[in-house]
Amino acid sequence: MLTQKKKLNVIEKFRTHKSDTGSPQVQIAILTLEIEELTKHMRTHKKDHSSRRGLIKKVNERRKLLKYLEREDEKQFITIKKALGLK
Repeated sequence: MLTQKKKLNVIEKFRTHKSDTGSPQVQIAILTLEIEELTKHMRTHKKDHSSRRGLIKKVNERRKLLKYLEREDEKQFITIKKALGLK
């Protein structure tokens, strides 16, 4: 589970303006943190199939947002990929 403090730090780092909490960049960054935490959980709890399903849903949602960002603003897409270390 992502703590509120971590989430606020991510929002502050990737927001596009002062009151931004829902731009694609912020959503992608939050999903990336959630995916990392779920991946750690799955390494220790290999048979937790409900968490695996949630992980797959988050990965797909992030993929769709990345595809949207690439189509709409390629410069931001490249920036966020480098900042988060995505392939």
